[in-house]
Amino acid sequence: MEMPLQSRTLRAEGPSFRQMLEREDGFNVRRAVERLREGLFDPIGVRLLTAHEERLRTEIERGFGQLDAGERPHLCVAGSYGQGKTHSLVYIEGLALREGFAASRINLDPREGPFHNFRAVYRKLLHHLRMPDSDESFPVLWKKWARRQVKERNHHGGGILDIVPSETPHLFKAVLAAMAHANLALSGTEKRLKKHAAFRPREFPALLARALEGEAVPVHQLRYVFKYREVSFYQDERLGCRGPEPFLVMLGALSRLFRAMGYRGWVVLFDEGESIAQANVSARSKSYMLLHRLLFAPGMSDPSFLYPIFAFTDDFFQRVREEDYDRVLVRRGVEIPLFERNYARDWENLNIYQLHDLSRKEWQELSGRLLRLHAQAYGWHPPEAGVVQEMENRLEKARTQDTRLKLKALVDCLDLAHQEQVLNVMTQLK
Repeated sequence: MEMPLQSRTLRAEGPSFRQMLEREDGFNVRRAVERLREGLFDPIGVRLLTAHEERLRTEIERGFGQLDAGERPHLCVAGSYGQGKTHSLVYIEGLALREGFAASRINLDPREGPFHNFRAVYRKLLHHLRMPDSDESFPVLWKKWARRQVKERNHHGGGILDIVPSETPHLFKAVLAAMAHANLALSGTEKRLKKHAAFRPREFPALLARALEGEAVPVHQLRYVFKYREVSFYQDERLGCRGPEPFLVMLGALSRLFRAMGYRGWVVLFDEGESIAQANVSARSKSYMLLHRLLFAPGMSDPSFLYPIFAFTDDFFQRVREEDYDRVLVRRGVEIPLFERNYARDWENLNIYQLHDLSRKEWQELSGRLLRLHAQAYGWHPPEAGVVQEMENRLEKARTQDTRLKLKALVDCLDLAHQEQVLNVMTQLK
C-alpha cells in the first residue's frame, strides 16, 4: 500500500537532518531561506538541501583518500543546465573546508577569465582562496607559520628556502620569502636619506599579495621590497612569469605547501567548464592542453595535493568527441598539429560524476526538508497536510523549470502559508 504524501515526506527527513538543523544558528537559517527566496546559493541551504548527498559525499571522500595516499584524483561533475552542478560544487567546497582542505571555487568566464589565459585563472583561484577553520588570509597564515618554522630551523642552519617547495617558480619563492621576513631595521636618520626613498613598508604587504596572486607588479617595485625584506637570492634569476607554465606549477607547489602547513591539500573547483569548448579552435587547443595538464599532471613524479573538480554540461564532451584532431597549421611550409593529442581518446577514462533530474520522490523529500528549514527560520508550525499538498501542486506547475526556480517557488508557497497563519491568529485575537 502506498504511503500517504504527508507521511512519506516527514519520514524521509530522518533524525540526521533534524539534528543538523537544530545545530544551526537561527540567524544563519533565516539567511539561508532568504537567499533561496532570491535564487541564490547559501552554504547552510546547500548543506541541508543536497539531494543524493551520500553518493556525492562518498565520491568526494574517495578523492580525499587518494590525495592522502599521494595519488592525483580529479572529478568532472556533468549534467544539463539546471540539474545542480553549481549546487554540487558549493556543497563540495563546504565539505572540503570542513575536512581540513583549502578550497577555491571560481566561474570560468570566457570574457573576463578564459581558461586558455591561465594567469587570469590562477589569479581568480588565489583571490577566492579560503582556508579551513580561519577567516585570516593565506599570506597572514603563511607569515605566522613560516616564521615559527624558520625560528626552529635556525638552530640547525636552515632557512626559508627549506620550507618552500623546490619546484616553486623563482618569483614566487622570493615573494613567499619576503612575506615571511621582517623589514630591514633603519634608524630615523637613515629613513630620511635619499637612497632610502623607496623604503615604504606600508606598501610592501599589498605589493607582495598582488604578486602572489599573479598580478603583473612592476619589477623595480618588487626589487625594493626584496631589498628591504632581506631576500638575498632574488637576483639569482629573472623576476617574471611567461606563459601558463609557472602558474600551473605554482598550483601544485601551493598544494604541497598547504600540506606542510597542516592542511590536507587544495581543492580547486571550476564552474561553467563548458565555456572552454565555446571559444575558437585556437583557444580550445590551448585550453584542452591546460586541462589535461591540470587533470593528469603528466611527467610529474612528486606527489601533489591538488584536487581539481570541474562542472561541465554534456555539450562539452560532445564537442571534444567531434574535434578534428588531425587538423594542422602550415607555417613557413611546416605542418604543425593544431592539437597536442587526441583528447577524445585520452579522456575516455575521465572520472565523471553524472547528475540526473530529481525524481518525484526525491523532490518530496527535499520539500519536507525545506518545510522544516522555513519553520525553524521563522518560528511557526505549518499545517503540514495542506502545506505539503500545496508544495506538491507548485512543483507540478514548475516541472519544466530548473532546480533554483523550483526552490524559489516552494519558498514562495511557504511564505504565503506562513502569512495566512499569522493573519488567522491576528483575526482570532481581535
